Amino acid sequence: MTARTIRDHLAAAARVARTVVGAPDYERYLAHMRRRHPLDRPLTRDEFARARMTDRYDRPGARCC
Repeated sequence: MTARTIRDHLAAAARVARTVVGAPDYERYLAHMRRRHPLDRPLTRDEFARARMTDRYDRPGARCC
């Protein structure tokens, strides 16, 4: 295996791991914004992370405790 192939596999595994634990994927969000909303200003990385945390934890009934 080449170094690039190994790096690609590791990047894919990291994406899967982030999805499993519910961590936001900022790069995927940026790609979506460029493709679907090219005239809108994308959130900064900090704004994006804050919005994902708000979405996850500030909804009534979103968690058990």
